[in-house]
Amino acid sequence: MPKKKKGGEGGANWMDTYGDMVTLLLCFFVLLYSMSTISEDKMKAIIQSFNPNATLAVTDPSGVGGPYADPEIGDQYPGIDQPDPNELAQADIDAMMKELAQAINQMVAEDGMESAIQVDFNGGKVYVSFSNSVFFLGDSFVLQPGGQEILSKICVLLDDAKDAIDEIRVQGHTAQQFANQRNDPQNDYRLAANRAIEVVLFLQENSSIHPARMIPESFGQWRPIGNNKDEAGRAPNRRVEMIISGVDLSAEELNEAIQKYITTSDETLGESQTTAP
Repeated sequence: MPKKKKGGEGGANWMDTYGDMVTLLLCFFVLLYSMSTISEDKMKAIIQSFNPNATLAVTDPSGVGGPYADPEIGDQYPGIDQPDPNELAQADIDAMMKELAQAINQMVAEDGMESAIQVDFNGGKVYVSFSNSVFFLGDSFVLQPGGQEILSKICVLLDDAKDAIDEIRVQGHTAQQFANQRNDPQNDYRLAANRAIEVVLFLQENSSIHPARMIPESFGQWRPIGNNKDEAGRAPNRRVEMIISGVDLSAEELNEAIQKYITTSDETLGESQTTAP
């Protein structure tokens, strides 16, 4: 009597074909997704449909140097609002400094302060000279409200040009009180220094220019622009001058040194706030 053949062998072979088909479909959809453009608004709507209380956190996309899925972000470094000063050409820096001088001149004209504030642009630097009456009373280094108002406007203009600014020197000057007698050196230098420091402190507190780029200086009576023989000659000597220098890309060593000071001071900021000088 012949033996019966057993059935069922190879009955599950269709699973192999099915698995291959599912794998191919998965690869196909992954390929489609990789070529798609992600809509941020639609993604927010999907997330909030699952969790209405969800909040979105800003993250730094990876893959610097390659394209991003959202064309509105751009190809590199999304979220950076201000250009790196190192990426500016010297012509751009010079143009920004010239525009700064013009903007300060316009502000002075609008306020009717031409007789008290002089502005000049030369050699990539902006020179601003303030008569003593603008900022301080006689023999005082307390910054007056009118001077604060003027400096507040200048801070706005400095912020607009900060990518082109290398440093700001604030210089304090005094007049010789008597025509035939020099001022007391200690009081003279200290008064001029304190006036320059007050201006620098105001700039530091009201602008985004890094403090390492601000330098107060004291000349006392020793750089007069008047003759000191009478009050008319002494008046112009009582002044505060601001010299705003543009970045010089050819002076790489100087630029690197200033950047080093800025980086170092930022790293030790917390310590400097709690440690006495």
